[in-house]
Order: sequence, then C-alpha cells, then structure tokens
Amino acid sequence: MRLRHWISLLLIASLAGVVLMEVSLYKTIRRQAVRDNARKAGAIVVFGAAEYVGRPSPVYKARLDHTFYLEEHGYAPLVITTGGSGGDRHFTEGGVGRDFLIQQGVAERKIVAETHSKTTFQTVKAVAQILHSRGISTCVAVSDGFHLYRIKQLFLSLGITAYTSPSPESPIEAEPFARALYSLRELLILNLWHLGFHV
Repeated sequence: MRLRHWISLLLIASLAGVVLMEVSLYKTIRRQAVRDNARKAGAIVVFGAAEYVGRPSPVYKARLDHTFYLEEHGYAPLVITTGGSGGDRHFTEGGVGRDFLIQQGVAERKIVAETHSKTTFQTVKAVAQILHSRGISTCVAVSDGFHLYRIKQLFLSLGITAYTSPSPESPIEAEPFARALYSLRELLILNLWHLGFHV
C-alpha cells in the first residue's frame, strides 16, 4: 500500500509539473503577442494568411498594412512576403502580398516573394535560406501576436534573430475567444515542435 501511495503522489506531482509548464508557456506566448520589438534589421518578413482571388483577407491585410508602415519608416531595406497557393491555382499568398505592397507604393525592387511554403515551419526555413544567401542575420517578423513567439523560436533555431512586431489591427487579437483559441493552438504546435514534429 505504501508503494502504491508513493507512486500516486509521484504521478500527481508530475502532472502538476506539466500543467505548470504549459501555463507558463501559454503566458510566454501571450507576453510576446503584445510586445512590439521592431528595430532596424536586414529585412521585414510578413507571414502570409488567406487571400481571396488575389486580394488579401482582413487578417492578411492587417499584417501587410503594418509591414507597409515599417517599410515606410525605414526599418529595413528589404521586404519578404510569404505563403504558397493554399489550393488557389492562380494566386499565392506571397504573390498577393507583394502586389498589395507595390500598389501601396513600396518599390518592387525592395520586395522578394516566397511563394511555396504551406506551414510556418516551411516559411521560416525558406526565408532563413533567402536571408543567409544575402548575408542577412536579422529580420523584423510581422504576424498576428499569438503567432510571434513560435516564429521567433523557429528563426532562432536557424541562426536568424527575429525582432517581432504584431499586427496592431489584427482581427483575431481583437476578439477574446479567437485570441485564446489561436494561442492555445500555438501552445499545442510548440509542444509538437519540441517533440520533433515540424508543423
């Protein structure tokens, strides 16, 4: 009986430890979400989101608007738009982002469109290759706040320092339920990444 008692206590303590670690990680995700750490860097990287027949979705437009602001204020000489087709035969997120920024007034020569990635991990890996090929080791990463802690860690694992800058007009971050849901999703994906799954 005594052995069974100690095993039960050990299991409870282990479970409590896991819960505390997950709560701590969730809080870290949320702290990163509300911090704007933008500073001068080698490039601004905007993470793609849905596009509708060549037009950015509200979430993507908010990210692109913030990217335009950063470019206009001289945070970096290069902008990288990202994202594959998502099933669209005619448009990619990266291409739509590039076209949107050109329409806003960003010089085409300043923009590189990464148009093949389908996941955040693929995006970071592709962008890191672009940056390394140009001798760049820093970037300003633009996305919704909930997304930024994972982006920062992924870039760090590939030798890039990412200064995160959340989209201030994010429709997701503005809605409490969506904000919590997406942050919990990030928590799950981060756990999978630590276990070796590249999502």
